Amino acid sequence: MARVVLLFAVCVLHSLETQGSSDVRTVFVQKGKDLHLDVNKHVVLVKRSEFKWTVNNTDSVVRLFPNTTKKIIDSYKGRAEFSPQNRSLLLKNVQQSDSGDYTALIIGDKDQRLAEYKVIVQDPVSPVQLSVDSVSNSTDSCNLTVSCRTEHSHINSTFRCDTQACNQEGGQQSKVKTSGSSLRVYLLSDDIICNHSNQVNWTKDLRKIRTLCSRAAVPNGSLTIGNWIGIIVGCLIVGLCQGRC
Repeated sequence: MARVVLLFAVCVLHSLETQGSSDVRTVFVQKGKDLHLDVNKHVVLVKRSEFKWTVNNTDSVVRLFPNTTKKIIDSYKGRAEFSPQNRSLLLKNVQQSDSGDYTALIIGDKDQRLAEYKVIVQDPVSPVQLSVDSVSNSTDSCNLTVSCRTEHSHINSTFRCDTQACNQEGGQQSKVKTSGSSLRVYLLSDDIICNHSNQVNWTKDLRKIRTLCSRAAVPNGSLTIGNWIGIIVGCLIVGLCQGRC
């Protein structure tokens, strides 16, 4: 019986921890940008209590005392701003070292967590280049292979066009890099797009299929010269017939 009670208590504790963890919001911010964190709750400080923002559950960033006196910790002076009115925190020009878990809480007779953020600082992604490796044209089809490259990574993809449609063999190609960024090459309308992105930044390069494949092998909804000639000749014939009637 004791084991059953103990197991039940462990399960309840695990459930509470899981529910609490779901309140943590993940925030991505680009290196060199400003980070703004809010407390979406009304906060009233009572005697013998203080409000603070902490990072990684140990180091304080700012402290607010019941007499409305605020103190920004020395290592954050000049780049941290705190609003006593809404308890928001602004951290300027963030760097990789600013990544971490930020918590807004009240310390007193009964501690209370008000907001939690998991902050991830990311570098902007490097430029990307789309290059054409090979093109094979015929009167009714076009096959081409391209490479989507960054400084340290690349992916290849093959496209086939006929007079009806263009298709990418195997569908969209993508590769996730160790930095967390994603490299993708895909077809959008008649554009081949090479995209390098993460949660805070993106770069792209593109090539138009119509500039790579012969007109005969590429689907085209517009009228060609041949179409126009046919229309003009048809109109002339109709006009001559009407003149004779």
